[in-house]
Amino acid sequence: MNKLIASVLFASACTGLVLADPPQPSGDPTVVNSIKQLEQDMGDAMVRMDIDKLKQIYADDFVTVGSSGKVVTKADLVRDFESFHDKLEWFENGPIDVKVFGNVAVASGSVSEKRTRDGKDTSGNFVWMDLLEKRGDNWVVVRSAGARLK
Repeated sequence: MNKLIASVLFASACTGLVLADPPQPSGDPTVVNSIKQLEQDMGDAMVRMDIDKLKQIYADDFVTVGSSGKVVTKADLVRDFESFHDKLEWFENGPIDVKVFGNVAVASGSVSEKRTRDGKDTSGNFVWMDLLEKRGDNWVVVRSAGARLK
């Protein structure tokens, strides 16, 4: 957990440095709503075990760091769902905040979920943040971070 928090803080600090003189975020409601829908679609695809949809949502170079400190790639994520090591039974997103800067966006929010990983109940309430990039006509998740709420 400490590694995850450290990773999130490090990513936030780096983002702050990169965006020291940022463009103003886009307030285009169409773009913001499409990203919010993508976040909902992601959870829906996990519940349905829709691997093809997950492959569309996550960029080929997607990477995150799990709570154990393990680096997780798109291939790892897909393999876990295909092999039933990760099963999301249901979820409910809280409000989602989206900031768009050209072809890059940050989405953050909270989620309550019922999930099992490797046969263990990992259900709970979490906060999360995704870094997305518009590639071609589609937004894809390139980085992600999350933490369990107590």
